[in-house]
Amino acid sequence: MESLEEISEEESPKERHTSSTPSWKLTAKEILATKTQNYFAQTKRAENILIQIAFSIGLSSIWRFPYLCHLNGGGSFILVYFFMLLFFGVPLMYMEMIMGKCLRVDNIRVWKQLVPWLGGIGYASILVCILVSLYNSIIITWSLSYLSNSFRYPLPWDKCPLVRNINTVTHQYFWYHTTLNASNHIEEEVETLVLNLTLGIFTVWFLLFLIMMVGLKISMQVIFLPYIILLCFLIRCLFLEGATTSLRRMVTTEFSAWASLDLWRQAGGHVLYSLGLGMGTIILFSYKSGGDNYAQVASLVILVNLVTSLLTTSIIFIVLGFWTTTSGHACIKQSISKLMQLIDEGVLPQNAKPPKDILLLPTLDYIKWINSLPGHLRQKVIHLSPSCSIKVQKEMFMEGPGLALAAFSQVVSLFPGSSFWAILFFMALLIIGLSNLMRLLEGIVFPLQNSISIFRNYPRILSAIVCLGGFLGSLVFTSRAGSYIMYLFDDLLVPLTLIITVVFQNMALAWIYGAGRFREEMFSEMGRPLWPFSSFLWCYVTLPGLLALLTICLMQLYQGTHLYYTAWNTSGSQEVKHLYPRNSLGWVIFLSILTFLPIPVHPLHQWWSLQDYVAPDPFGKLMSKKTPMLSSMSSQRPKHHSVKSPERTSNASTRGLSMSLLRSLKPESGCLSQDSEKYEGSSWFSLPLVTSLSSSLTIRTNLVIGEGSKPRTFRSSLASCYASFLLGIEAFTRSRWVTGFHEIRNRES
Repeated sequence: MESLEEISEEESPKERHTSSTPSWKLTAKEILATKTQNYFAQTKRAENILIQIAFSIGLSSIWRFPYLCHLNGGGSFILVYFFMLLFFGVPLMYMEMIMGKCLRVDNIRVWKQLVPWLGGIGYASILVCILVSLYNSIIITWSLSYLSNSFRYPLPWDKCPLVRNINTVTHQYFWYHTTLNASNHIEEEVETLVLNLTLGIFTVWFLLFLIMMVGLKISMQVIFLPYIILLCFLIRCLFLEGATTSLRRMVTTEFSAWASLDLWRQAGGHVLYSLGLGMGTIILFSYKSGGDNYAQVASLVILVNLVTSLLTTSIIFIVLGFWTTTSGHACIKQSISKLMQLIDEGVLPQNAKPPKDILLLPTLDYIKWINSLPGHLRQKVIHLSPSCSIKVQKEMFMEGPGLALAAFSQVVSLFPGSSFWAILFFMALLIIGLSNLMRLLEGIVFPLQNSISIFRNYPRILSAIVCLGGFLGSLVFTSRAGSYIMYLFDDLLVPLTLIITVVFQNMALAWIYGAGRFREEMFSEMGRPLWPFSSFLWCYVTLPGLLALLTICLMQLYQGTHLYYTAWNTSGSQEVKHLYPRNSLGWVIFLSILTFLPIPVHPLHQWWSLQDYVAPDPFGKLMSKKTPMLSSMSSQRPKHHSVKSPERTSNASTRGLSMSLLRSLKPESGCLSQDSEKYEGSSWFSLPLVTSLSSSLTIRTNLVIGEGSKPRTFRSSLASCYASFLLGIEAFTRSRWVTGFHEIRNRES
């Protein structure tokens, strides 16, 4: 016995050791798994933040902001944009991020949950995404056109366009004449398509279709490539003639320019466009991403957006200053110096030598001397002359949307190995444009797949329909007047639709649903309060400001006297300004109403569906279940300890119904039938059944009625009155049947 005890005492520590080892290994595995999950979660969160940053610094910062800043006087526009970015961009972006994070639904269902009778806001945001994606595709096509020309050496935009460079620089001429083949007016040759642009836009939509079919994801590390290229461009541009003067002009602020309504309208519209507000993409981004600190994310995105916009604008303003500095007599002097050098090197003959007093004569005399040369020699002199404008250029020229592409084509020409830099830059611009367009298409396709069952079962059908419709709808931008139509979309239509959509979003959350109520619910959901100033900004800053912007847009659209576009005069090879014709403004009004239409149509559709709804008759169910219930009651003794309390059942059913409504909000009859079958076993005519019946009416009106909620509309008041009526009948009937049951028991005893 002693030996057995000793053996057991010796083995017991080993058993304890062996038993503790697996638990230690399991803990290590759990720690490793937790670290791995945290790493992947942080990687996914960082990737989603990079996606949002890439969307905000894409075409909006590189292409759109510079020409708007140039059009509105530089520093004045920058200050107004910064002001609106701070007081409008940050709170509105934070609002959409919080909604997507906490409600965990797409941009269609989120408004059906918050304010059901404004559920059409989600469909309106999808229509806005369609409009933006249509004209963004032509911008990507322009980048693709420049990319295809970048493989040629020398670069085609460096060649002097014969004697037509009198009024313009070669890069501007290449933009209008070669890339666009532009007409003189917006109404001319709309039906004539430009071949290279048509093939390019087909290529863009075909690439998008392949990306959606294959599920290819563009790496977000590519967003660092444009920054590297832009920094190289800025360093090179700082050594150009007139760089300091150009940067000084960019930051110069004229407070008198703030009286211009166009400046406020275009700055406010660009804030919404550049951040993707009103398109549903931010809600979708927050729905799919993790993390809780969206105030920092919104601030980071806006900071990167502003820095990128200023970096790009600095480069373009320096190029504009370089063009203006080297125009006029400076261009002639540079051309003569170049010709004399070529004559000394033997490239040109001696008869190509200009007169000695040519610099003292007007600029037109230099043109007359060039025209007096023999044909072959004239073409050779023009081809070897530097690409500058003989006409004196002012600072305000090339005000159209092609400013960025023309300016960057000038910058890449300044580098040795210019074709390599052109390929690198326009390839990066193409990738960023495709990633932005994929983000817009995701905001269209994903909500529709969740809303329409056939698209959910066959997702490739929807992708094919969207890409085919996008290609057909974008063909109008490939016409000879397509750039003017695109500018009409960019300047008037898209900002107006964005402002209308964001006004309804802000009004629905802050004034109808209630900013204070939203803060309380988000606090209970997230476990920490929202950004302290968010409610005040949503109620008293962003919404009044958006209404003011909407008023400015509608006033200018109604007057139409200050709305013009920049066109190309082919005979004079120069830019001219024209007022928009009335029928073009009529198209803007029509498409704006069409985009806004889902907002009033949705409640009308719900009202029409409510008229066709027939409520179930609770009294028929009462009479059908009366006899078997009496027989079962008479055959068995009541066991009070096994019967559930009606009040407890009522509260539990009400809480369960409220939570199910908040999570899904699917007003299907199946939910009601399941609830009724669930409660049939506990009581033949119980309070949960009446609650589910009254709640079904509330679901049909798309109102969430939970604990402590109050009806806010006339129809919800009717539903509540009907529910109270049913509850009263249920209580009266219950008391009558309980009294009869006690009488039967007394007779039997």
